[in-house]
Amino acid sequence: MLVTIDEAKKYLRVDYDEDDELIEGFIESAQQLCMDILRTDDFVVLEQDRNAKVAVLYCVAYFYEHREETNYKTVALSLRALLGGNRKAQF
Repeated sequence: MLVTIDEAKKYLRVDYDEDDELIEGFIESAQQLCMDILRTDDFVVLEQDRNAKVAVLYCVAYFYEHREETNYKTVALSLRALLGGNRKAQF
């Protein structure tokens, strides 16, 4: 994973373990969404993007804070702004 559970919890300011499984799922979803924005199936491409870690953390925080009313369009637009420089023209 690009972001560890401990890094995500620190970013979220969560100091308890009850949400670890939830946060881990958000990390995986965030990484996949970032890869989709970059239009790649190669995790290495995500790792090499200089904004990837920030994008994943932003996405995890958004998912965590808005878990009952997540607006994927809003999150995708923000991720495109962060990752757009390395986005492939097509798959």
